[in-house]
Amino acid sequence: MKHRDRVLASLNHVVPDRCPMQISFTPEFAGRLSEDLLAKGVDSYNPHGGGNTYELERALGEDILLTSVGWANSYYQEREYYVDEWGVGWKTVYYDTKFGRGKYTEPVGHPLADDSAINSYIPPDPTRPELYNDASETLNNYQNEYFIVGVVVTTIFECAWALRGLDKLMMDFVVNPDLAERILDIPYKYHLEVAKRLTKMGVDMIWTGDDMGGQKNMLISPDYWRRFFKPRMAYLFSEIKNINPEVKIAYHSDGYIEPIIPELIEIGLDVLNPIQPACINIERIKKLYGDKLCFWGSIDEQYTLPFGTPEDVKREVKERIKTLGKNGGFIIGPTHHVQLDTPLENFWAMVETIKNTPCRN
Repeated sequence: MKHRDRVLASLNHVVPDRCPMQISFTPEFAGRLSEDLLAKGVDSYNPHGGGNTYELERALGEDILLTSVGWANSYYQEREYYVDEWGVGWKTVYYDTKFGRGKYTEPVGHPLADDSAINSYIPPDPTRPELYNDASETLNNYQNEYFIVGVVVTTIFECAWALRGLDKLMMDFVVNPDLAERILDIPYKYHLEVAKRLTKMGVDMIWTGDDMGGQKNMLISPDYWRRFFKPRMAYLFSEIKNINPEVKIAYHSDGYIEPIIPELIEIGLDVLNPIQPACINIERIKKLYGDKLCFWGSIDEQYTLPFGTPEDVKREVKERIKTLGKNGGFIIGPTHHVQLDTPLENFWAMVETIKNTPCRN
């Protein structure tokens, strides 16, 4: 099957020849993989898009290509400290693995930390044409063959707490809800406009979401999610569907979010990502929601990929295809960008097992 047709079949709960595959990488792992593939010229690889030539994705036979617009594109800059266009300050944090040193960037400067700062704050303009150059090129070059996803993750919560500071925003929900509403509206309105523009351009899916889950519990109560986030996401979903009823909508949240899954379905969700197996009971959510929802991810990036054996990886891939891939409705891949600490043997065990394991009813 053509990559695009494989994804469309699965998302319509038709069993394709194999489960569609999507894999992202940290820049450090992308470098190792490039060397392993003898694929050169991927020096500026960005896991969120933004100038990505998709050399690795196409070489691996992936079925989905991502193009990203929004605050998440502020990640992974090549400086020790920088301030992004939202006014958020970032610092570089290093970590060591047996495969070398990697780095992440973490928000450390919050432009709305003072209560009064919001009165003079001017957010970036989501209507700038240059923001959509990458999406335009991706659609023009690849949509005939691949399923194209417009990425607007960190849609509300993560960007908002970077603007305010996580501790302060969490307290605002309780003691200053009106201020919380004003802060949440800043990234919400920005990413709403982006999602609408990407939909009008013709992407096949809009990928939204924020990390709402911890390892065993939600970061905020379901009641607070219903108050502050559900109405905004419901409106965003409806606006996208009004533009193109055929476009699919995905929602990303790491961690445990089982209490809100039925309500995400209620407001129009099509695809849930990343289905973190250490946090969510995979068999239960397939049984409960598999006729209403598609699933994306599920290969464990916390334990199996970095610390398991190739046989562990193969076994997990086959189990996920058997469980989540039954009757379609499944895009398989890791639950996060593949990290620097992942052995290449495990990575290739995942890829080859996905490509060689047929889906079944």
